[in-house]
Amino acid sequence: MDTAQERAAVLLAERNAALDDLLSRWHHWQLGARVGRGHSDRSLVTGDYRTSRQYDDQNGALYDDEEVQTMRAVQACVDNLIDPYRTVVYVLARALYLGTSAFVSPRLPADRAMRAELEAEARRRLIARLVDAGVILDE
Repeated sequence: MDTAQERAAVLLAERNAALDDLLSRWHHWQLGARVGRGHSDRSLVTGDYRTSRQYDDQNGALYDDEEVQTMRAVQACVDNLIDPYRTVVYVLARALYLGTSAFVSPRLPADRAMRAELEAEARRRLIARLVDAGVILDE
């Protein structure tokens, strides 16, 4: 392989690693899980009140806001995929979040080779959308 092909292979590997990380975090974000025992963690009267984030950078509030914006961008990119690629992304995100290599769904082909083709194409399409959205860096 010449250097251009090597660089393209390295870039693709980096983008796939970034996509795996994003999909795992996105699946967790979608769950919206909150810890609570018996009572809501929000007040009915003042539940929508937001404190000023101006001086709260030490507690990570700004990072939380950035993460929400990133996950919303990922959600928009996934929503714009057509089926079966959107289904592949949802199944892949769940598998990455759970840390399993099981990649099964009744909505996807049972043949491993066909699933691998669908996954590769879904990854390619989603990476292109995420690069256009500025979520994954372009080189």
